Amino acid sequence: MAGASKGSIFKAYDIRGIYGRDLTEELAYKIGKAFATFLKCKKVVVGRDMRPHSLPLFESLARGLTELGADVIDIGVVSTPMSYFANGTLGADSSIIITASHNPGPWNGFKLCREKAIPISGATGIKDIEQIVLTGNFAPKAAVPGKISKADLLADYVKHIRSFADIRRPVRIAVDYANGMGIIEGNVLRGLKNLSIDPLFDTLDGTFPNHEANPLLEETWHAIQKKVRGEKYDFAIAFDGDADRCGFMDEKGNIIPMDIITALIAEMVLKKNPGASIYYDLRSSWAVKEVILENGGKPLMSRVGHAFIKAQMREANALFAGELSGHYYFKDNFFTESSSLAALYVANLVSASDMPLSELIKPLQRYFASGEINSEVRDTKKVIATLKEKYGKLGREFELDGLSVEFSAWWFNVRASNTEPLCRLNLEAKTKALMEQKRDEVLAVIRA
Repeated sequence: MAGASKGSIFKAYDIRGIYGRDLTEELAYKIGKAFATFLKCKKVVVGRDMRPHSLPLFESLARGLTELGADVIDIGVVSTPMSYFANGTLGADSSIIITASHNPGPWNGFKLCREKAIPISGATGIKDIEQIVLTGNFAPKAAVPGKISKADLLADYVKHIRSFADIRRPVRIAVDYANGMGIIEGNVLRGLKNLSIDPLFDTLDGTFPNHEANPLLEETWHAIQKKVRGEKYDFAIAFDGDADRCGFMDEKGNIIPMDIITALIAEMVLKKNPGASIYYDLRSSWAVKEVILENGGKPLMSRVGHAFIKAQMREANALFAGELSGHYYFKDNFFTESSSLAALYVANLVSASDMPLSELIKPLQRYFASGEINSEVRDTKKVIATLKEKYGKLGREFELDGLSVEFSAWWFNVRASNTEPLCRLNLEAKTKALMEQKRDEVLAVIRA
């Protein structure tokens, strides 16, 4: 079946599968019981996205949680960043958001957190929860079941994120909501002084009738690109399905690489907070580290994955982090994503300059990147060992996440996929010709 999940639905960062086949109400009920067994939680914030099956999954999950004595705070249909905000502000000891993020309509799943929106990953609890589900080794039913109450955090979230707005002149943006939770997250932006929004696909529809809600796929930008090139906008935004990621497009209709947005926001954060620590993932352009240093910040490199970045941000008390996939993390949202806050930073910058966004990012586009290239291989470990043997001694080698090797004029990183027999290559060089030459050279080794 096309789009079928491979193996367990208990993944490295979340629980995710096709509704009715991999993920049923009965399983959601067991996951609720397993979550309460594992965390011994007493107060769980639960939100959900707009997919038609998110409500029945909520009802079953809540039944499992309350049976074991946990109170459930139902925050309704919310974006993932709003669920993190609710976890942090309501004094809960855990939270669950029911969503399959950018996956197509038939999918659904759960993103899990401890207190203060600290994520639970495969290594820090998801695999334990899976074992409890498989063995049926649940804690006994509570003598007094938990209660379900409702809370509406939208106004508080909007007020909090809007406090960072500083839009000095009229700014016009086009926004592709992709029928997803960006519509809810976008409440921050709609109605803001000096910001006018021209929406695309702004009706909640969990079947995603217009296109996939994934700004990493170039084809998802076609509709908004046509809009931007046909009219006059300062920039455009595209949200993913649960609105914990967003992509940006300049006023000419060109997609901006997401690590360049990391550099742009880092520059603005450091203007107000000189000396601050800022994380970037190891696939990001050399330019990101350089911009952080040039603006008096402390650049810190992270491995890929939100659970790792959030943990490292907390340790270093970092104000901001950016990931090449379009996740933008802020200490001001409990060290988690807020795509509307990322959008506000870009709007603030554009409004304070007489230059268009395409000119503002030009000084940051210093190198030439391959983009992430996936290759199906038989043995990912063997491929990485071969690359290490060939390139390791010739450059600066490190293994923060897969294999990275840096040279004076180029670098590459190769990582194995968590779920498939794939190697992912990211490579960057000082010239386009060198990037293409080295890209083809490294790919030949990977695919040999």
